[in-house]
Parts: sequence; structure tokens; C-alpha cells
Amino acid sequence: MPTADTAPGAPGVSAATLVRVERESGAVATRAISVMDDRLPWFRTLPPDQRSWVTLVAQAGISGYVGWATGASSSARLTEQVFGTAPRDLMRSVSFRRTVELVRVAISVADEQLPMLGSTDAERAALADSLLRYSREIAFAAAGVYAAAAENRGAWDARVEAAIVDGVVRGQHTGELASQAATLNWDATGPTAVIVGAAPPGDPLSAVAAVAEWSRRRRRAAMAGVQGARLVVLLAGEDPEPSIAELFGDGPVVRGPAEPGLRGAVNSAAEALAGLDVATAWPAAPRPVDTAELLVERVVNGDRRAADRLRRLVFAPLDVAGSPLLQTLDAYLDHSGALEPAARALFVHPNTVRYRLHRVAELTGRDPWSARDQLALRIALMLGRLG
Repeated sequence: MPTADTAPGAPGVSAATLVRVERESGAVATRAISVMDDRLPWFRTLPPDQRSWVTLVAQAGISGYVGWATGASSSARLTEQVFGTAPRDLMRSVSFRRTVELVRVAISVADEQLPMLGSTDAERAALADSLLRYSREIAFAAAGVYAAAAENRGAWDARVEAAIVDGVVRGQHTGELASQAATLNWDATGPTAVIVGAAPPGDPLSAVAAVAEWSRRRRRAAMAGVQGARLVVLLAGEDPEPSIAELFGDGPVVRGPAEPGLRGAVNSAAEALAGLDVATAWPAAPRPVDTAELLVERVVNGDRRAADRLRRLVFAPLDVAGSPLLQTLDAYLDHSGALEPAARALFVHPNTVRYRLHRVAELTGRDPWSARDQLALRIALMLGRLG
């Protein structure tokens, strides 16, 4: 039990001994820095300004023992006293694991030298015991500092991420988006696809957190934001990742094309949102569905960009190829996709029609034997001739 002559945090240690400890703390801190140099190779590579801040923290930590031992410093006060001298940049340069290494070295040096200042064996043992408990307090204080920094950093990152997603959806200037994305280590030049759909029920923050967890497990960079009832995900890379549909609520999920850079992401978002507007017109659509698969629905809905795309991707190659393909496709569609009636109308063999239809598929990426693609081909022909 502490007495009037001993410290509450270090029972059995006299006030006179604590005075000697306080006087010796500077030398102990200097010795600790020297040992850090010897034992920790990474410490030697720190820039001079960071080394000086670590030195100040070490000195504050060792000198703070006396205040803690006498009860003058609470745990909260200890955190401010020891770590309050260091700038925030130091926490980014020195990880929590390395901070624990520094604390371990400093306390080990203190444990070697400070107990020797006791007047008796009992007092030296009491000093060693109180230093052990003090090191635990320092470790908890360091954990609290890094946890608070991580929480603040996470909240700041979430705000930046939401701003980037919102900027991509609104078509913001890509230069501004690139500078924001750089703070999150996002590759602003790589391919990015935008996926949109209904947000899952519940807290929007939980939806964004689920995307972050999915991204971590898949090792695939992603950003997300909830806008009203809609979840928007920016997905880096070209792999479509069908499993991403699990992150959305009920209803259609539409994926825009993967295009390079944030400028491409802006275009991908516009395409995906246009597809989402009409996705309910195809109840059997897969989840997610590429917006390119919804061009017909978009054209019917009055989307001029979809009409231009059908002209460019479907009609234009056939027009360049010449009349046999266009004539054959017309006959095939006019006879409801039946080969032999189309061949008789063209006065050719059915195998000739089959061969030409294969050429149509190669040139347009549309399958003439698919009912949906037959509709797309028919509308593309109409748009091309009207245009």
C-alpha cells in the first residue's frame, strides 16, 4: 500500500527516489534512442525531422512516468503528454507496429536503468513493477492514438469517396476527380466500369461498407456511394465480376462499359444509368446486365445515344460490307428467322444464307439466331436507313 511518502502509482517507491528518477529521465531517453539505432534498422532510415519527433516522444514517455507514478497524470492526460507533441504526419510515417517496437525498446532501457536508483532491494523491485504497469498504460495510450487517427482517416476517406462517386455521376471535370482519387491511391488512368442498381435496405453506410469488404476480399479496387435509393459502384479493371450483384437490393443491376480513366468512368456511369432507366422492360435480364444489352429498350425510350450506337455498331459494318448481307438479313428477318423460306426468296441455297448470317454475327456482335438480337438487328436496320 502507498504511504504518505510513496507514490500512488508506484507503491513502495519514495518521493525522494522519484526525484532521482526524474533527474535521470533525460539520460535514459538519450540511451533509448541510441539503442533504437542499434536494434531497429528502419529507425536509422527515418528522415532527421521524424527522428527528432520520435526522440521527443521517447523523452516525454520516460519523463511522464513520474507524473503517472505520483498520480498527477491520468490515462487521458498521459496520452496528451506523451503523444501530443508529435505531428499527425508522424503516425503516417511510423506504423502502430513500429511504435510498439519503439515503446518496447524505451521501456526496456528504462527497466534496466531506473530501478537501480532505488535505495533498497524492495524499492528497486517496486520500481520495476511500476514500470511494467506504466508500459502497459503507454501501450494502451498509443493504441488509442492510432485508433483515433484511423477512425478520422476512414471518415475522411469515406467523404472523398462519396464526392468522387457523385462527381462521376454528375459528369464533373475529370481533372478535379483525378486529384481527389489520387488521395485514395486510385489509378485514375486504368479501366473503370460503373455498376448501378437499387441500394439494399438499411443504413446507407452499411451498403458502402459491404462494398469495401467485397473489394478487400476480391482484391479489386472499388468505390461506392448511395444516392437516394440507388447504389453506385465504381469498379476498377475489366473483369465483370458477376458476384458484385449481391451487394445491391432487389431489382435490376446494370453495368456500364469498362473504359480507361475517370473520363471513361463518367461515360460508363451515363451508360449504366441510361440502362437502369429501362431495365424493367426486360424482366428476364441477368444480374448484372451490360447496358449494351439494353440498347433496344433505350432506343424505344427515346435515347439518342443508344440509337447512334446501334447505327455505328450494327448498321454501319453491314452497310460497308455491301448489299448481299443486308439483303440476306432483311429476307431472314422478314421470314421470322426461317432459313429455307429466306433462301427461296433470295434464290440461293440455305447454306448460303447460313454463311451470310455468320458473317453478320462476326461484323455486328449480334446473334441472328437469338430472338433479342433479331429485334436489335431489325431496329438497327431501320435506324440506319432513317439516318
